[in-house]
Amino acid sequence: MNSKADEIPPVARSWAGEARATLLLALPLMAGQVGQMLMGVADTVMIGKVGVVPLAASTFANTLLMVPLLFGIGLLTSISIRVSQARGGKRHDEVKDALRHGTWLALGFGVLILLLILSLLPFLDYFGQAEAVVEEAPEYLILTAISMIPAMVAMAWKNYGDALNRPWLPFWILLGGVLFNIWLNWLLIYGHWGLPALGLTGAGWATLISRCVVVLGLFHWQKRAPGVKEWSPKRWWGLWNGTELKKMLALGIPVGLQLVCEVGAFAAGSLMIGSIGVVALAAHQVALTCASTSFMVPLGISMAITVRIGEAAGEGGDSGKLRRILTGGWMYGLLFTGISMVVFILCGRWLAAQIVTEAEVITLAAKLLVIAGVFQLVDGSQVISSSALRGMGDVKIPAWLGAFSYWVVAVPVGAWLAFGRDHGAQGVWWGLALGLCTAAVLLGGRAWRLAGAPHACENSTLSPSVE
Repeated sequence: MNSKADEIPPVARSWAGEARATLLLALPLMAGQVGQMLMGVADTVMIGKVGVVPLAASTFANTLLMVPLLFGIGLLTSISIRVSQARGGKRHDEVKDALRHGTWLALGFGVLILLLILSLLPFLDYFGQAEAVVEEAPEYLILTAISMIPAMVAMAWKNYGDALNRPWLPFWILLGGVLFNIWLNWLLIYGHWGLPALGLTGAGWATLISRCVVVLGLFHWQKRAPGVKEWSPKRWWGLWNGTELKKMLALGIPVGLQLVCEVGAFAAGSLMIGSIGVVALAAHQVALTCASTSFMVPLGISMAITVRIGEAAGEGGDSGKLRRILTGGWMYGLLFTGISMVVFILCGRWLAAQIVTEAEVITLAAKLLVIAGVFQLVDGSQVISSSALRGMGDVKIPAWLGAFSYWVVAVPVGAWLAFGRDHGAQGVWWGLALGLCTAAVLLGGRAWRLAGAPHACENSTLSPSVE
């Protein structure tokens, strides 16, 4: 008698296998994203106990660093793409070149962030913050800006590990860094074990030290771990290849700009809602916190999709395999976002009440969470489609599609609904939902078309849009 597994058609078995491989890779990536969020939460809570001014100063400093950080995340995505493609094609030298040049790119961009922040120091009072906040922020801002150098390198090496399908040990190293940062916060902010209580400055030192330790751990891992060290370069100095660096910049810059466009649209939404009133802004923050936390799951899936599509592209770009990987990613994304949509719609008021106590804020936040539930579906779909396109090396046109979706559709429509039709904060959120829906349709259609094109990914880096 044949087993049920034997009765499954080969294509179905292959599709199920691709979906399972994607999920296994995505799990540590999801956990890593949640871990990074928890570090931010821990920092906020621990700094908040020192006082309102230090908390406001840390928020101000992190806001200034947000745009360069997001651009750096996009820029270093080029490492995941180049390494996964080269690994799929068994091209060891290209993997080593990508890691070497990616490391120098990370160092250079980290130094650029530091120089940018140092140049802004004389102009902090131009940002309209309270005088006490401007006086408190500089030392913490400088320390955090210095820590962006090891943070960028750690991100580069983590992307390398993900692209080699070796995500777990980097995840544990990064999680250890989060816990180490919390312990250092306890020592340096509050002055335990005979150390001076440095307050906000102590949090800056804790961030810098913990990020340096993470880099040391990741360097040791890549030089020692089986299945990794053979892909790691033995010479880090010299051996510059202008063509490789050009390819990485051609991939990373559009991705960075696309991320900045998307987050910028949400920042514009926050500014519009802030002009409506304090209740509206508080409700917006509550709903956005819930939506952002839920988004970590499709984000982790999307990161795995970039690696798996890139590897398949490097193997030769078989259209059947590419579409199976893409379909599996969509399936997992829709499954989870469908669940979160139901939770937000049915339990939105309860979720809001766990964060705030003001009845007016809870009522509006519950209404916004209904809209968040709707755009969860399209948000998960668009980020997975966008990541699949990155894996195929297609980055320039998706960046333009993203800019159109967020700045031609989402922001103007949200402003019109909020102020032209008097829908307030809900109008802004419906505008964002429409923009995400537009991005999901445009990016999803392009991803499906390119994945199905014969030899679409031949000779990666892959799409003509990169050349």
